[in-house]
Amino acid sequence: MAYSDYFYKTFEYLLTIPKGKVVTYGQIAKYLGNRGLARVVGNILHQNPAGDYYPCFKVVNAKGELAKAFVFGGIGEQERRLNKEGIVVIDGRVDLTKYQYLDKYAK
Repeated sequence: MAYSDYFYKTFEYLLTIPKGKVVTYGQIAKYLGNRGLARVVGNILHQNPAGDYYPCFKVVNAKGELAKAFVFGGIGEQERRLNKEGIVVIDGRVDLTKYQYLDKYAK
């Protein structure tokens, strides 16, 4: 699959995440067909063409940690957007047992 295919499929996947839920980079990578693409997913998310449309703020790492360099205003902005959806952030982390979207690509 070409990088451009990963790009479009990543943003397509973001639109499937329900309100009040998060996914991991690895989860999106698995959706793309290769769990090893988690870093590629991170790079793609930094190129988000429409942050208010494609909810990249709902993506966290495998430990539930927020992105230190969230593209639309840093970790504080990511936390604000998550809180707005009812997702509680404690010490820069969300509880994946409570907030992770458990689709077939989770874990």
